[in-house]
Amino acid sequence: MADDPQARALTLDATVLAGLDMLPDGVAIWGPDRRLAYGNGALRRSLDAPPAVGEAFDDFARRVAQSHELALMEPDDWVATEIADFGKEKSVDYVLAHGAVMQVTQRPTRDGGMTVAYSDVTAIKRNEQALRAAKEAAEATDEAKSRFLRAANHDLRQPLASLKILIYSCMREEDERVRAEMLHAMSVSALIMEDLLGALLQIGQLDAGRIQPRVTSFQLSQLFERLAIQFRHQAEEKGLKLRFVTPRGTVATDRALLERILSNFVANAIRFTEVGTVLVGCRKEGRMLRIEVVDTGRGVKDEDRERVFDEFYRATEERRVQKSGLGLGLNIVRRLAELLEHPVRLRSRVGRGSIFSVSVPLGNVWHSEGGEIEISETVAGEFAGVPVLLVEDDDILRRSMTQLLQRWGIEVHAAADEAEAVRLAAEGVSVRMIVADFNLKSRTGVEVVRALRAVFGAETPAMIVTADAEPRVLASIREAGLPVLIKPVSPPRLRVLMHNLLFEPGHAAGPN
Repeated sequence: MADDPQARALTLDATVLAGLDMLPDGVAIWGPDRRLAYGNGALRRSLDAPPAVGEAFDDFARRVAQSHELALMEPDDWVATEIADFGKEKSVDYVLAHGAVMQVTQRPTRDGGMTVAYSDVTAIKRNEQALRAAKEAAEATDEAKSRFLRAANHDLRQPLASLKILIYSCMREEDERVRAEMLHAMSVSALIMEDLLGALLQIGQLDAGRIQPRVTSFQLSQLFERLAIQFRHQAEEKGLKLRFVTPRGTVATDRALLERILSNFVANAIRFTEVGTVLVGCRKEGRMLRIEVVDTGRGVKDEDRERVFDEFYRATEERRVQKSGLGLGLNIVRRLAELLEHPVRLRSRVGRGSIFSVSVPLGNVWHSEGGEIEISETVAGEFAGVPVLLVEDDDILRRSMTQLLQRWGIEVHAAADEAEAVRLAAEGVSVRMIVADFNLKSRTGVEVVRALRAVFGAETPAMIVTADAEPRVLASIREAGLPVLIKPVSPPRLRVLMHNLLFEPGHAAGPN
């Protein structure tokens, strides 16, 4: 009678059994004789080979180990442990053969038997794993941001300290030659800070996920011409030859993001090349086009090649030279390339030069954006006599911008606010372009441009310059149909945008 399965079941309260059958988890009740007294309906769904009422626990453990239903490292040891732990309180998670996770919890009963619950905790474990991964990623991001800010603070303070000393010394220096050297050093320090601020803005936009690719098909000729205008003067100042070999055909990618990648490559090549040539060309690779920037510079050592794309990383010998770079340009390249899913490569020989390249998909010429107009390479003298209305409320910046534009041969009419600008327009000043700061004392630069156009009675070409890089601000400027440059304004970028507004209005882009 003791071994009769029906007799075993009848010893349990019928109400309790009915409740156990309603549970979503499998439940097995083992008697003090180590035989199964009861198994609910969910137990049969929990295990491929559930125990039968009356089956001995030891036999069941051996059968489970032989079935390979559980992912066990040492099945024999597991069987021995399970037999020895009968009636003990414990909870163990097992990975099933099909990948699910089952939690097996056993508790002793007062009569010497035990109750075992089988719970599917796959979703819980996956959520825990996801939360753990998210926590680790957040901690890694926080550490990276802290390291990033420490490095940015260090690199920004160095040129700022130099600039403060140079300004103090220059104010008291009477020797014109020494003053000229100091002014040149001040210019270098300002350029370093400008590069850092621009790079920080790009990194911030990438971190915030605000940069979304806009893939189109286009020819590289216009992009190469923009790069030539931007970097030709830098190359000439160092006595370098800067050559662009433009291929035929089209590519399919985000035009602006590809330009950022290539501009960082070219800037890097010019910075680290003292003698020779920087060549930008292409090689076809199946359905891809590999755009290469080749230089005859110092090259990259083997131990530095894997890390040159890390943020703020600079080779050991470069860290002693402040103007050698901030270690952000190539990190921006890597992150933009990952965003676009474009492979980036580096080949280099110490003392012979380097080749940085990015591979982009070939485009369909019939899908390319129409109306591309080549940017003329004739920059010098093209602005001579062009009248421009400059609206800037900062006295120092207004004077420096005026001097810069005048050096390009531009006839500058400068105003400190809307009232002065409107007065100039009302007095009959005729201009071909408006350059307005965004954050003016009383109104925005966009509103000032509208007011001036109303006075002129024409849609005079205009651009906005601003130190506010908030996406909402930039979006509002773009919605007004105006291109925008972010302060500190790069003279080469200003020159390119002015060229487009005056001579190729269909290709004025921003923000830069």
